[in-house]
Amino acid sequence: MSNLIQRYPSQAPLPLSRAVKAGGFLFLSGQIPLSASGELIKGDIKAQTKAVCLRIGETLAAAGGSFDQVVKATVWLSDLSHFDGLNEVFKEFFGTNLPARSTVVSELVLGVDVEIEVQAFIGDSC
Repeated sequence: MSNLIQRYPSQAPLPLSRAVKAGGFLFLSGQIPLSASGELIKGDIKAQTKAVCLRIGETLAAAGGSFDQVVKATVWLSDLSHFDGLNEVFKEFFGTNLPARSTVVSELVLGVDVEIEVQAFIGDSC
């Protein structure tokens, strides 16, 4: 069974994987707005969403996937007033290959305004 599951370690000192590939599916942990070097991005919702999507793209690529293979996204916003800005950036990354999506308003870790978790179908098993 373990050869069918591949774990991509988190760069953060937390007890989680940044992603887990099981068969043809890739499950990403929620991504918050961090720079490539791990620094917190505290700009407006568009800057934060772009940083989150860049990190998602890096993880997808590391597993051999891309945004057009994302089938489900869950978005957490700190405030519903960020909805339009989120959508503007979201469309830039996903284009016309939009995943099924849920959006929830919640208090988020480190005071960020957005967190996004995705699942993708990337095909062949590990």
